Amino acid sequence: MSSQGVKISAANGLSGTICVPGDKSISHRSLLLGSLARGVTEINALLNSEDVLSTKLCMEMLGAKFTGNFDKMLVEGVGWENLKAPEMTLPCGNSGTSIRLLMGVLAALPFDSVLEGDESLCKRPMKRVSDPLEQMGGKIELTEGNYPPISIKGGGLMGIDYELPVASAQVKSAIMLAALQAEGTTTITGKIQSRDHTERMLTHFGAKVDVTDTSITIQGKQDLQAQKITVPGDISSAAFWLVAGSIIPNSRIEIHNVGLNPTRTGILKILEKMGADLEVIVEVERPEPIGKIIVKSAPLKGIEIGGEDIPSLIDEIPVLCVLATFAEGETIIKDAQELRYKECDRIEAVASNLRKMGANVESFKDGMKIKGPQSLGGASIECFNDHRIAMAFSIAALGCSSECTIEDGEVVNISYPTFYSTLKSLVKK
Repeated sequence: MSSQGVKISAANGLSGTICVPGDKSISHRSLLLGSLARGVTEINALLNSEDVLSTKLCMEMLGAKFTGNFDKMLVEGVGWENLKAPEMTLPCGNSGTSIRLLMGVLAALPFDSVLEGDESLCKRPMKRVSDPLEQMGGKIELTEGNYPPISIKGGGLMGIDYELPVASAQVKSAIMLAALQAEGTTTITGKIQSRDHTERMLTHFGAKVDVTDTSITIQGKQDLQAQKITVPGDISSAAFWLVAGSIIPNSRIEIHNVGLNPTRTGILKILEKMGADLEVIVEVERPEPIGKIIVKSAPLKGIEIGGEDIPSLIDEIPVLCVLATFAEGETIIKDAQELRYKECDRIEAVASNLRKMGANVESFKDGMKIKGPQSLGGASIECFNDHRIAMAFSIAALGCSSECTIEDGEVVNISYPTFYSTLKSLVKK
């Protein structure tokens, strides 16, 4: 990878069998809950990425101990009562998951702490997390009322009934983590139908969590017990290869050991609606479904994506927008305003880069409209320090008429350090 960016040319086909890196969401939660639990938690196939390292570093600064490597890591949990006040500010890097879930943990602990992030993270809104935690009794100070750095005076929380106004697994998880050490019962209602890794993993660690279609209820003052975890491949990372295998003619890709959690497989449902040729085989059921996916190139059609589909594929929308330029007809994406509050404003990032490639794109407040198929030309792609923008447009480049340059392509290290070596291995010689 050079200072001139990553150069990608058109591919005549993709072929191979791959595994994708461990699921980022599950990796964060396994480190976090292993640190909070009593005993030694064994984590296999942990994602080795900058975001996950941020969670690990923060938990080390709070008193947890880690040994081994990312293939097999042992977490010596200290239990809630033995976590210690950090001697300095907790650095969350670029990781929204780290900072938001840690807000829930630290709000429950009887000491003062400060969370900070990099320049990008310090522009991401945090009031949606601080509001319910303050209702529970947490004392949280945000910079300019909404942003990191975040000062927390923790302890003394009370259970609440909270109606979640936005479908966000990070907000939901922060409340659940705080509820574990609050007095009384916490019940979450409202828009709870986002990814459910925290609910599954808390149960795996011995917590009593009552989940229905309309509510999540947690009793306070619960301890966690160490467990063994195998992290499945991240379907959000697999999504790039699913799209690549669908849009590049003469392609067949097998993806093994990938997570197939129903709250994360919206991408598979949408791809099938668009005409993708997919075979999905579930091989493990609990605590997280795991299996393999086979994708072959196929003619695609535009559809409308919105409403209940959005929470289960919010991170996959950038690469779906790329796919839409190769599909026959009109693709409309709506109800996705959350994209404007990710590592960058992903709606504008996607629209501006597609326009650089010569595509006709109409963007609006909560999504965009793309007519296809369109011929894409080579361009210099700006990543906006966003790993998913870099990867989505690397896939687009495989179908361009001339070479593309992905500027600052090393940003993929946030979630997928081996992305470019995998891409190279799949391109037919």
